[in-house]
Amino acid sequence: MSEYPTRYAHITGWGTAVPEKVLTNCELATMVDTSDEWIVSHTGIKERHVVAPEESSATLAADAAIKALDVANLDPSELDLIIVTSASPEHLFPATACLVQDRIGATKAGAFDLLAACSGFIYAMNMGAQYIRSGAAKNVLIVGTETLTRFVDWQDRNTCILFGDGAGAFVLQESETPGGVLSGIMRSDGSGGDLLCLPAGGSKMPATAETVSTGQHFIHMNGREVFRFASRVIAQATREAIAAAGLKLDDIKLIVPHQANLRIIESAVRHLEISLDRCVVNLDRYGNTSTASIPLAVCEAVQDGRIQPGDRLVLVGFGGGLTWGASVVEWSGPFPTKHKVRPLKYRVLARLRSWLLRGARHVEGLIWGRENQ
Repeated sequence: MSEYPTRYAHITGWGTAVPEKVLTNCELATMVDTSDEWIVSHTGIKERHVVAPEESSATLAADAAIKALDVANLDPSELDLIIVTSASPEHLFPATACLVQDRIGATKAGAFDLLAACSGFIYAMNMGAQYIRSGAAKNVLIVGTETLTRFVDWQDRNTCILFGDGAGAFVLQESETPGGVLSGIMRSDGSGGDLLCLPAGGSKMPATAETVSTGQHFIHMNGREVFRFASRVIAQATREAIAAAGLKLDDIKLIVPHQANLRIIESAVRHLEISLDRCVVNLDRYGNTSTASIPLAVCEAVQDGRIQPGDRLVLVGFGGGLTWGASVVEWSGPFPTKHKVRPLKYRVLARLRSWLLRGARHVEGLIWGRENQ
């Protein structure tokens, strides 16, 4: 027998954040050549949320994170690691995760960003679970956050109708009790990288007047090819993750797919030979929120009472890269605690701490400068 205990990564907290502004299909129809009927029949989307000027991927992520910590009853200072996944990060660097760490007051946490497009939350959750299983971390925060409406061409009806903004977060905690994240698979196929991409803004095509004028900073997508790819890999990844967990499809209560297109989900359901009511679907009100879509759907299902402790779920995503993956989760809920933690107060203190640290660096710079003159 191993002298080390078996560690399990349980989902003990969850939270979401979405902008107040809602953009309906009818409003979109005044901006581009489309209609509510066309959008609903082709995608299942009726409306989406759009960030205000003062909002960003980091602000949404921090809001979702505080809610998840509140559910988990966990002090931000107890976090060991923060993984933020986003296709629309605050910057190329610094990592959005570091900005979230500062905003919520996670004083002891390491932080990094993970980019796997719409599969990002599955990748991040699997990585967070592996940190816990290995003993490298006890408490991990996973956040998917997006402001993709800032990267769409509002004259391109093939893409502007699809995307919305929002964030979702999970807290993963160590336990010796079996459950939590039971399996995780991650796959990729870079030969299809051009099917869904944002061409400019990286080292290959830095921003120039030409890249801006030709729309290279907007999302480009080959919708037909992405549809075929997604319809195939959802069912494939679901089966692989279930087998890796040592379970059967009948053992799964709900499947929570990435919310990209209702027709893709319906196609996957046919391949799995199950009914649509075994899937969580909420894209009609949010659109495609990329890395945020799976936690947004899970949180709504929990709120609606569709997910209870002991239920087994499959979370499955796909996206640009091309990437795809799935996880099997046994839902547990918050761990019992004696004292109620108020994570929101730490956010207020975090602002003061951040200001003091900036001031200290400024003073340090002045002193260092004089010493080296």
